[in-house]
Parts: sequence; C-alpha cells; structure tokens
Amino acid sequence: MSGAVATVPAEIVRVEALAFGYPGRDVLRGIDFCARAGEVVGLCGPNGAGKSTLLRLILGLLSPRAGRVVLGGDPVAGLARREIARRAALLMQDGPLELPLSVREVVALGRLPHLRRFEAERPSDQTAIDAAMELTDTRAFAGRRVTELSGGERHRVQLARALAQDTPLLLLDEPTASFDVAHQLQALQLLRAAAARGRAVLVALHDLSLAARSCDRILLLGDGLLHADGPPAQALTEENLARLFRVRARVHADESGTLLVIPLAPIDDGGERGAP
Repeated sequence: MSGAVATVPAEIVRVEALAFGYPGRDVLRGIDFCARAGEVVGLCGPNGAGKSTLLRLILGLLSPRAGRVVLGGDPVAGLARREIARRAALLMQDGPLELPLSVREVVALGRLPHLRRFEAERPSDQTAIDAAMELTDTRAFAGRRVTELSGGERHRVQLARALAQDTPLLLLDEPTASFDVAHQLQALQLLRAAAARGRAVLVALHDLSLAARSCDRILLLGDGLLHADGPPAQALTEENLARLFRVRARVHADESGTLLVIPLAPIDDGGERGAP
C-alpha cells in the first residue's frame, strides 16, 4: 500500500560538538542540535550559561575551540561575512546604535547584505523595510533619530532591522527584554509568523513562561552543557529548574494547555551546585 511521505522541513542550521572557552575556563562543551524551517527554538539557561556566546558562534563572530556550525548546508568557517549575513540575522541585547541615524536608516541597514557596493535601494528593499517597520510598530517615528528614542523603542527598531534582512535564520538575544507587555507579545507573535513563512528562529529568553508559550522546542543550557532539547513540557521540568536555576518552582499547564512556570523560592545550598 502506498501512502504520502511526510516532508521533513529543511534544516537551516546545525551545531556539531561545539566547544568554546577561554584559558582556564570552559564556556560551552559538546553542544549538538539543529533548527529547521518553521521552528521557533528557545534558548534558556541561567546567567553565564553561554547563550549569547552560542549565538555569536553560530554567526561566525567567534571561532569555536572544537566542533563546527553548518549554516544553510555550508560550514560557517568557510563562508564570507556577506554570505553569512544573507543567511542569518542577529539581534543582540546591546544592539541599539548610538549613531545619529534615522529610524528608517537603521532598519535599512538590514538590506545591505543584499545590495552591491553603492547600489541604491530597489523596490524590493523598500518593500522589505516598510513591511518590517509596520510589523514592529515603528513607522510612526521613521524620521526620528534613533538616539532620541527610549530603550524599548530602539530595541523595536533593531528587531525591524533584523526582520528586514529577510534571512532563513533569525538569531535573537532577549528580544523582549526592554518591551512593555503588549510589545513583548507582539514581538513573539512576529517570530511565530516568521517561522510560519519558512524561517528558523533561535531566541534566547529569560522569561521561562514566555519561552514555554512561544517556542516549539527549548534548548536548556547550564554549566556549558546542553541539558535538554525538546518540547517545553519536557525541558522545563521542576527538576531541571531546581538543578540549573537553583530555584524551586511550580510548572503546570493551564486550562488552554499553555505551560506556566511559577518561581517559588531560591534554593540556598551554600553556593554549591548540584542536584537538590
């Protein structure tokens, strides 16, 4: 009997046995995972777990001590910076610029990887810029200088820049950290919509309930290791939160099936880490 064969979404990025560190200090050890088109993958872990470092390694801004990153089928180590920028966009926590550029000029920077040197914006570039600003609610202050904006507004501008770059992979480090509640939810809806259009999204988040609500999978980092890679309910267990975050928490699904993570109290173990 013949039947339809399920199509496996394209693999956008693969991390293989990745390790990174400084003299006398390991940051990441033996990290393995992939992200496919259509996925929103949350990157979670305590401060110092290596989340931002991992994002920089994926983009080739840092060189691993061992292992490799494969982006769009090619090792990142062999790709030119311009080609990497066509395949992946990065939004870091410290992204907002201090240059006296207008909001639209900052968003337009996302189109540079797609333009030849000194080439003027094409209609397709203008469409991508306008769409990104509309989605991020930044068109109202397109002509203002980015240095005049609040922190949350500037971060929304940088999110617009990343969306305008129109890459198969979006890498975001705490993209909602300075947003109000409405813009937090809006930003994560945008990431879900980007994934629905065939992108892969890898997003570092501190808010575990937000990660559980928004992500298809959670990568749980701690002490340089990848401790979990799976659906939120499998990764964000009370045991994992106690072991990695040193906090007692309650994890349960509400009536709609949304997973909620409720921190209750820190675990005081005299500074020692390990199983509670």
